[in-house]
Amino acid sequence: MSLAPSQPIRPPIPPSTGPAIRTRRKLGNRVNKPYPGWFYAPAAVIYGVLFIAPTLASFYFAFTRWSFAETEFVGFDNFVTFFTEPRLFKGFTNTFIYAVLTSGAKVVLGLLLAIVLTSGIFARGYLRAVIFFPVLVSTVGVGITFKILLDPFDGLVNKALAVIGIQGPGWLTDPSLALLSIAAVDVWKGIGLATLIYIAGIVAIPNEYFEAAKVDGASAWAVFRHITVPMVRPAMITVIILSLIGGLRTFDLIWAMTGGGPGFASDVIASTIYKQYAAGFYGLSTAGNVVLFLVVTAAVLPLYLFLNRKSKDL
Repeated sequence: MSLAPSQPIRPPIPPSTGPAIRTRRKLGNRVNKPYPGWFYAPAAVIYGVLFIAPTLASFYFAFTRWSFAETEFVGFDNFVTFFTEPRLFKGFTNTFIYAVLTSGAKVVLGLLLAIVLTSGIFARGYLRAVIFFPVLVSTVGVGITFKILLDPFDGLVNKALAVIGIQGPGWLTDPSLALLSIAAVDVWKGIGLATLIYIAGIVAIPNEYFEAAKVDGASAWAVFRHITVPMVRPAMITVIILSLIGGLRTFDLIWAMTGGGPGFASDVIASTIYKQYAAGFYGLSTAGNVVLFLVVTAAVLPLYLFLNRKSKDL
């Protein structure tokens, strides 16, 4: 009796396997597919009307000498005037000085305060509220208050210094001190937000890192350098970018405290733009707005890309 040659046994293939796979693929694509294009239309229209259109219009009017009645194309004359007029260029240089001072102080002091306020310090919750409170106060209100406090004759600061035999300087009337004094007030007002961002970054660090460092006998400086700083790098990037943008665009605090004075000692780009607009030089002020837009973009965008690239390399 002959037997059929043996053949490998293969499991039967269900007839529905092919259609089932195709169905799952279709469902998967449908689930992962983003919203339909028309879902973005309302936001795109609002963004275009409120941002893109005014921005393009500003670039056009920056090359004109315009009023509400007529417009005259003048080419690059407004930009040449802006960069060759010493009083206008003073605001350009002051803007960078102010932005570097305020953002640098917020980045460093905010991190130090966050480390203190995440330790076992007494009344930690109360101190956090005290540090953050100035952020909630109106900037104009803060400017007016410190303008009174820093008055060279009747200000409370100089009166307090006189009690201990020190003659206080003209904080807001001395051209060499005015911008620095405003920067100090800006740091006092904005340090709370930087500290809050750092606190969020520190409390997100897994506690196992600190316990392992403690077991290994690492010093406080070693923990700060090798654990805290690398792990809060995303928070640090956020503080740097926000502080730098705020410093480059500052206007309200400076205007409330000195109005750009004495003379033009504390003028920045924004206050210069406002003065030119108030004087009726609309084309020149629009060119200043374009310069401010380009300065903020040129300073912040490369820095943001660089910091994020470094963060990914770690």
